[in-house]
Amino acid sequence: MAKKVVATLKTGTAKKYTKCIKMVKSEKTGAYVFKSQNILEEEDIKAYFAEK
Repeated sequence: MAKKVVATLKTGTAKKYTKCIKMVKSEKTGAYVFKSQNILEEEDIKAYFAEK
């Protein structure tokens, strides 16, 4: 009988990452454009959305 292998990939030291997309109004045309930041750590997300 084969043994079942259980892998635990989640550890307590892992950081959470998120892709952030912000909608910004263009000064040139007045239309909204999407500004995307690739991958941010969870602590940096509020600072990214707070900046103009």
